[in-house]
Amino acid sequence: MIKIERSERLKKLPPYLFVEIDKAKKAAREEGRDIIDLGIGDPDLPTPKFIVDALRKAARDPKNHRYPLDQGLPEFRQECAKWLNKRFGVAFDFENEIYPLIGSKEGIAHIPLAFIDPGDIVLVPDPCYPPYRSGTLFAGGEMLKMPLLEKNHFLPDLKAVNHAQMHKIKMLFINYPNNPTAAVCDKKFLKEAVDFGVKHNIIICHDASYSEIAFDGFKPPSIFEVDGARDVAIEFHSLSKTFSMTGWRLGFAVGNKEIVAALAKVKSNIDSGCFFAIQWAGVAALKNYDKHIRSVLKIYEERRNVLVDGLNSIGWHVEKPKATFYVWTHIPPRYTSAAFAKELLEKCDIVATPGNGFGENGEGYIRFALTVDKKRIREAVERIKRKLQ
Repeated sequence: MIKIERSERLKKLPPYLFVEIDKAKKAAREEGRDIIDLGIGDPDLPTPKFIVDALRKAARDPKNHRYPLDQGLPEFRQECAKWLNKRFGVAFDFENEIYPLIGSKEGIAHIPLAFIDPGDIVLVPDPCYPPYRSGTLFAGGEMLKMPLLEKNHFLPDLKAVNHAQMHKIKMLFINYPNNPTAAVCDKKFLKEAVDFGVKHNIIICHDASYSEIAFDGFKPPSIFEVDGARDVAIEFHSLSKTFSMTGWRLGFAVGNKEIVAALAKVKSNIDSGCFFAIQWAGVAALKNYDKHIRSVLKIYEERRNVLVDGLNSIGWHVEKPKATFYVWTHIPPRYTSAAFAKELLEKCDIVATPGNGFGENGEGYIRFALTVDKKRIREAVERIKRKLQ
């Protein structure tokens, strides 16, 4: 038998956070325990029937059974362009500035391969969605962490970036509304990021996967609502959370045509695109956005209120997030994040995500996902009150 030796890039990666959480959850369920899963951000709401029906119809058409190479369906890209114009007031050329993705995660993970060489630096927020780190490492790049601190409203301080390394920095990841902190930003911050990128010749990758999950009348902006963004930015959108299509794997990238083209070249050499029938389902989703989104936001807002109000009623101090379906909150000071997550699972049969799994600046926090119904959220609060207070 040969000696199996993993690559150095794989050795550098920590275990993927959600895989480890899934293992612990599975083991607990195998013991027959009643687990309340507030861990991974996977909507429990079913994909709307009109989207499933569109998939069913498209899947029966043999024309959709072939390789969806290159840019995929023009109809999907056209619908993306229409949606962007209606939602954000920005106009894009569907032929050259929009590209379909097999979920936004794969586009985010692949884009460093288009621009990062060994020794180049990528600015990565900490805490962050893990593919910002893994994509950088797979490309041979180095990470320069930008702490997301509560005192700065979980926005990176771009003025604090080490100027001695600026000549090596090629890319910046930002993500608003933010996962895991649920923080939001305004156009003033996005303009600051754009000006920073233009000044220092740095590509900005804005992960806008949660742009449509927002409450209390708040409308998260696109980076392309600020002047100069088209010169320096690419934005990633996802249908996963908005339309409960996480398993379908459909998203798109939009922005500077040269940045989009470079990502497209990487993808054309790695994958064969998203199944045409799923892209037709995406067309149906975006066409019916206005009819769909209000009911979804009502459900998540009610869940947010139940969890936050419930935790505050037992002595926690939790602010209501303006966006995402996460609640990011301090844990009792006697615990580390990992220890508190372990206590939640072992004593309360609750799965939550330790903040330090998203980066060292996530220590002292826990993330709850609002992906179970209100009754189960109330039960989770009651278990915490009985067993951990």
